[in-house]
Amino acid sequence: METSLLKEMSNDLSDFVGTHFVYTYDNGWKYEWYARNEHACDYRIHHGLVGGRWVTNQEMHAVQFAPGIFKVDWHEPTGTCVSLLFDLKRKLVHGTIFFPQWIAGEGQHPEKTICFQNSFIEDMHRFRDEGPAYPYVIIPEFAEVTYMKNEGKDNDEVISMPPGQLPDDFFDGK
Repeated sequence: METSLLKEMSNDLSDFVGTHFVYTYDNGWKYEWYARNEHACDYRIHHGLVGGRWVTNQEMHAVQFAPGIFKVDWHEPTGTCVSLLFDLKRKLVHGTIFFPQWIAGEGQHPEKTICFQNSFIEDMHRFRDEGPAYPYVIIPEFAEVTYMKNEGKDNDEVISMPPGQLPDDFFDGK
């Protein structure tokens, strides 16, 4: 494939932007994620190491990896790095989370991140800088998508409240 054609295809996010996903990782962690626009995402973590955390307008980098397959990456103020691959046709996500030691290491403090991050950016930077960061705890997991719907670009209603305020059958796609 020609380089310009690859670049053109990879920049086409029209089938992805505005999509709202609910998914559960094989390890049981439950997430909700929204492709707010070409450069930002919103998410809530309902269950897992940092369950209760939520973020809006997280800067991200997104590409179309192949038709119907999208990859997003971002670096959080906590020092956590995230890489997600969304396969829309098969309704699968593969996520790799790179947690710094201060969050996921033995005896550390993931609870410090359980908040609406947007209101505590300075705290997240301070915790990150206090560390320790290394060695990173790397968690790669597959997830099954139980809900997927295009909610439109830059829709502030999609991720608008903390986790834990949703019906019990939310993760069953209802």
